[in-house]
Amino acid sequence: MAPQKITTILLDCDNTLVLSEDLAFEGCADLINEISRLKNVPLPQPFTGPSLITEFVGQNFRGMMISLQKRYNFSMTDDELNDYVKREEDVVIAKLKEKLEPCVGVGPVLEKLAKEGKYKLAVVSSSALRRVKASIEKVGLDKYFGEDVYSAATSLPVPTSKPDPAIYLYAMEKMGVKAEECIAVEDSKSGTLSGTRAGIKVVGYVGPYPEGEKERMEEVLKEAGAVVVMRDWSEFEGVLERIENGEI
Repeated sequence: MAPQKITTILLDCDNTLVLSEDLAFEGCADLINEISRLKNVPLPQPFTGPSLITEFVGQNFRGMMISLQKRYNFSMTDDELNDYVKREEDVVIAKLKEKLEPCVGVGPVLEKLAKEGKYKLAVVSSSALRRVKASIEKVGLDKYFGEDVYSAATSLPVPTSKPDPAIYLYAMEKMGVKAEECIAVEDSKSGTLSGTRAGIKVVGYVGPYPEGEKERMEEVLKEAGAVVVMRDWSEFEGVLERIENGEI
C-alpha cells in the first residue's frame, strides 16, 4: 500500500472514549420495557442492559426504537418518539454524570496527539449531542475537541444512527477534510460499518469488552471492515504509524 497522509482522527464516543455503554443501556432497558407495557408489546422477556447491548451496541435510542417497532409491529407517533428520546437522554445523562469513567489509557494518547498538533481531533457519535458532550466533559476529554463533536441523533438535518454513514460524511464536510486523510476508531459493528461506508479506514477497539468476548468482537469488527483491531489504547501510536507508512 502507498503511504497515507493522515490529517484527521475521528473518534466514536461510547466505549471508545468513555465507559458508557453499560450505564446507558441500563437506562435504555428500563424505558423500553415501559414502552412495551404501554403498547402491549409481547416481549419474550423484559430487556436488560446486557441484552440490549448484545443486540444494539453502537446504535442510539431512536435507532433502537425504530428497529423494535418493525420487529414487534407496533407504532409510535413522531411526538411520542421524540418525547421518549428526550426522556432517555435525561435518564442516561444522569447516570453518566454520576458514574462515568474514561476508557483505560485514552487520556494520555489524546494529550500527546494534542501536544503534537499534527492532527485534527473530532468525536463522531450516534448518541445525542447533549449526552456526548456531558460524557467527554465528565471525564475531562472535551478540551481536545473544541466544537468538533458530531451526533447522528442531533447534528444532522434528519436524525439517524450508525451504521448509516451520514454522520461521518457530515463531520468530514464540516471539518473540510476528505475520507482518504482520515481514520476512525470504533468499538462496534454498526460504527465500523458507518465509517467504512463513508470511505474511511476504521481502527477497531475492543478494550472494554469482557475478556471472553474480545476475540469474537475482533472478528466482528474485521468482518465489518476494520483494517486493524487494538485491545488497548497503548497500541494506537503504532497503528497510526503503520497506516501512514502504508503497511495497513
